[in-house]
Amino acid sequence: MTTTLIVLGHPNRQSFTGAWADATARAASDAGHDVLWSDLYGMGFDAAERAEHYSDQGKSAGFDPLKAQEHAAKGQRLPADVAAEVAKIEQADRIIFHFPIWWFGPPAIVKGWCDRALVHGALHTVDARFDRGRCVGKSALFCVSTGANSEECGPDGKEGDLKLQLWPLAYTLRYLGFSVLEPRTVHGVHGYFVGDESSALEDRLSGILGQQKDVIAGYDSLPRMRFNADDDFDDLGRLRHDSESYSAFIRHPDACDR
Repeated sequence: MTTTLIVLGHPNRQSFTGAWADATARAASDAGHDVLWSDLYGMGFDAAERAEHYSDQGKSAGFDPLKAQEHAAKGQRLPADVAAEVAKIEQADRIIFHFPIWWFGPPAIVKGWCDRALVHGALHTVDARFDRGRCVGKSALFCVSTGANSEECGPDGKEGDLKLQLWPLAYTLRYLGFSVLEPRTVHGVHGYFVGDESSALEDRLSGILGQQKDVIAGYDSLPRMRFNADDDFDDLGRLRHDSESYSAFIRHPDACDR
């Protein structure tokens, strides 16, 4: 049986983002999945990693987050909220993220969830990452809304390329071994429409919610983001000259001046 974890990063549970997450949950449940939730704002999830989360970390000891996480994971002394998230990630076959784009990236609570929940020593190590990651076989999908229109969020758009804005989060999951689907995006979602424009937006968003059952039913056939394999890099960790580049974030030196 498939287990789907929904990670919701929006402070208003009644928002379109919240309704979209609910539509995902219903569709996954109807498909026979076990559905897990991480409603980050609803949980009051503390997104800031710090020494105070670890009982054996003195304030003057020089806090090293990776070492603290690894030590706590080995001793099964992770903070309770983090241990719960790790357990959900380990159980999940799929993670479906729902969040809006704020200031050209996911809300800070989503990044903070990564900082704290993707525990070094539990979900990744120096040797267990990328192609050898502990989450190989798992997948993730971003369901994202923007206030700007689709043209503004394109490669030549004034708001910047949305796919590049999402790449760091996608690569974070790739680091753990996840495959990452091409994001599902809904543009022009904001509360400043009035009259007919507001009604048109409501109709459009209702259509998106209605389509989510088909998205979940066809999940396995959805396109994946492409990333370089481990052997695409040389011993120094640089992209080999004969390896293809799939992102502006990892490209050949002669492409940097373009």
